[in-house]
Amino acid sequence: MPLETAPGIDDIRAAWARIAAHVHRTPVLRSRTLDARSGAEVLLKCEHLQRTGAFKARGALNAVLSLPAAELAGGVATHSSGNHAAALALAASVRGVTARIVMPRTVPAVKQAAVQGYGGEIEFCEPTLAAREAGLRALVDRTGAAVVHPYDDWRVIAGQGTAVLELLEEHPGLEAIVTPLGGGGLLSGTAIAAKALRPAIRVIGVEPAGADDGARGFRSGIRVTGSRPDTIADGLRGELGERGFQVIRALVDDVFTVTDAAIIDAMRFTWERTKQLVEPSAATVIAALLDGRLQGLRVGAILSGGNCDLDDLPWRPR
Repeated sequence: MPLETAPGIDDIRAAWARIAAHVHRTPVLRSRTLDARSGAEVLLKCEHLQRTGAFKARGALNAVLSLPAAELAGGVATHSSGNHAAALALAASVRGVTARIVMPRTVPAVKQAAVQGYGGEIEFCEPTLAAREAGLRALVDRTGAAVVHPYDDWRVIAGQGTAVLELLEEHPGLEAIVTPLGGGGLLSGTAIAAKALRPAIRVIGVEPAGADDGARGFRSGIRVTGSRPDTIADGLRGELGERGFQVIRALVDDVFTVTDAAIIDAMRFTWERTKQLVEPSAATVIAALLDGRLQGLRVGAILSGGNCDLDDLPWRPR
């Protein structure tokens, strides 16, 4: 699909106006220890403190609040590893409709509980993208629900871009912005907003090495499909979507990869030194910073989520 169909900065501003009453304007925090360890001046955009515990509330709300009432008769549906599922359940509750989610059976219990807490209905599937997509097709055929894809949806992408709209409004002097990369909704929304507001800013995605389809596609120019992700960062196991891929290829400056060991170390560092409870997916950006890859820059880092299974922390003995 042509990039010209992607949302622009005006669409992201409209999304912010649409969702503002329903989301938190999350704080931006600093850590002198992180600055010293990374060699950068880091500003942490705390989307782990967002409603539902992740940035996903922004995109889901923008999509659901954009839908005409006639399309909501069967409710809304999606497949998700957890954070988008809770976000869609929240957004559905705002519109007074049912959210139905196809979710891998391996999703942490804390994320399942969040979906159910917001009134969402879960149908479990095997932990593969093919199983998720097949389950969603069957659910939609049965219920007529409107699909709100977790990342491959322009309305979702526009909603995710609102986090950077806030960040650059408060801190216009940033030289780089770094976000996790999974399905691509956050990184592509970030890139659209950031490059429109500050064309010279560097926009960088970070992926787990065990789920590096985005990095490989970014370098080759061909979107990678059919991978088998193997990473502790469950929120980044989704395949990079076509819409996100087009934006990332056009606007993103680089995609880094980090090992699971580095993610675990960064997660623990963030908990201990900044006192912010982030999940492995969010810790990817801290891992890249601690590795010194953005030394000398004033960097905005989006902490994407904080939905951790406290009974199964990655540094606990197994």
